[in-house]
Amino acid sequence: MESLTAWRIVTNVNGNNVTAIGAPLTAFAFLVSLALSPATATADQANEPLRFFEGRTEMVSLVKVVMKKPFRSRTLGRGYISSDGTLSLVQQVMEQGKPTLQREWRMRRVGPGRFSGTMSQAVGPVTVETSGGKFLFKFRMKGNLAVEQWITPLPGGKAAQSKTTVRKFGMRVASSDGVIRKL
Repeated sequence: MESLTAWRIVTNVNGNNVTAIGAPLTAFAFLVSLALSPATATADQANEPLRFFEGRTEMVSLVKVVMKKPFRSRTLGRGYISSDGTLSLVQQVMEQGKPTLQREWRMRRVGPGRFSGTMSQAVGPVTVETSGGKFLFKFRMKGNLAVEQWITPLPGGKAAQSKTTVRKFGMRVASSDGVIRKL
């Protein structure tokens, strides 16, 4: 069994990781944090939720890893959307006592309420589905880790709540709670 000490949970700003969890995640992560479209957002944001991640974003979260002391994580992101509609997001993940980690996301719409793409620490694709105004990110990471990150837009369209769970062999091994905001 691979050691979890190298894994972190980071909710993603612009694709990412509180997501994208684990050294690769999300913080999560992932990732995350991908399509914010609150009821009070502009029509453009509602139709193109990836636009939330254009420019700069920040995520601050509390990460909990089994048998470890909880720690704070901060993720700064800078994103842009290319002419084909693909979001490119680069994040700097900062955690207590660890060197800064760079994470890269590329996400695009693949259908109504569905997005797909890549994250530099994910093994395989990152998928996002909308459900009741929330966004569910799913991806796998090295070490047989399965990551799920729920991003819930907050009123005003400038922030979102991120809740990430990381499982190994079906058992919860890490989680994080945080807030992503547009800077």
